[in-house]
Amino acid sequence: MLGLAALTLATAPAFGAMESEDCAGCHSDRDSMDGKLFIDQERFAGTEHGGMGCTSCHGDISDQHPDDGLVPGKASCGDCHDQVAAEYARSNHGSSAACNDCHNPHEARGASQVSGYDMNKQCANCHETEDMTEVHAKWLPQAGVHIQNLPCVTCHSASENYVITLYVNRRAGGDAYGEFAPASHEELQQLSGEQDVAKMIDTNGNSFITLDELKAFNRDPRYKTMRLAGMMTPEVVTHDFTTLDNRWDCTFCHASGPAAMQTSYLSLPQQDGSQDRYGVEKGAVLHALYGTPDFYMMGATRSKALNIAGIMIIAGGMVMPIGHGTLRFLTRKNRRDH
Repeated sequence: MLGLAALTLATAPAFGAMESEDCAGCHSDRDSMDGKLFIDQERFAGTEHGGMGCTSCHGDISDQHPDDGLVPGKASCGDCHDQVAAEYARSNHGSSAACNDCHNPHEARGASQVSGYDMNKQCANCHETEDMTEVHAKWLPQAGVHIQNLPCVTCHSASENYVITLYVNRRAGGDAYGEFAPASHEELQQLSGEQDVAKMIDTNGNSFITLDELKAFNRDPRYKTMRLAGMMTPEVVTHDFTTLDNRWDCTFCHASGPAAMQTSYLSLPQQDGSQDRYGVEKGAVLHALYGTPDFYMMGATRSKALNIAGIMIIAGGMVMPIGHGTLRFLTRKNRRDH
């Protein structure tokens, strides 16, 4: 009986014995893995899914894989994200695309860890940017500027808690006349040398960006091929994908003084593909001259120096009519006598 039991245990498949490190032993080898079977471990490790481990989604895999010839199953996104799945199913996209058509589960991150440009890349997989620009241009002024500088979800979902996020853009190939594109971590590291990339702007290393630090970066000749570009990004992303009535109203973005305009971050790309954020001094992003010279939001961008100059111009313009009127009032008696 004991020998039979031992034989049974020896020949039975062992499920759940494989660890994430075992999976990485094969799936991190790009040369031996094709297509979706290759998993970039550096990108995966920094995600919430990476912290949960491979078997959280592939629970039926055995320690005999792949020699057992069985295709591992995978969890449905709705198993954990049931509310998101239900919301998405009710949207216009629900019947057109599955979750993994937009989200790589091995690179999925929160909204604050993804750049607005990367958000739009997902949309552009189906909605060609050129076509969308033409459609929006029928009613939206400077449609190309809006599409380039806004995540689609800002207008086409009920996402919440909008902030201004700054990204470092670089001229393609370092050409003085090239088009600007988001700078990669490698490009920024090359410019910053041995120091941390963030020290290019966060010079004192306190993880908070002041107006003076933005001014210094914008004026530094070493970074003449770079500029800070701002996008109005949501902190909380929804999956209802629609167009709300207030998004047709320009004041949703361009009204002066809403909280979204005063809260801003600098977002820098990391080696693992994520974005690391740094708080920015309140209102600094909207300073027309020293904050972000290439980011101007009509109705919101301000400059203290320009405000003072404007007041002086208005005051100067009022001196003549007021002075002239006052002089005529004081001399009215003499004018009547003569």
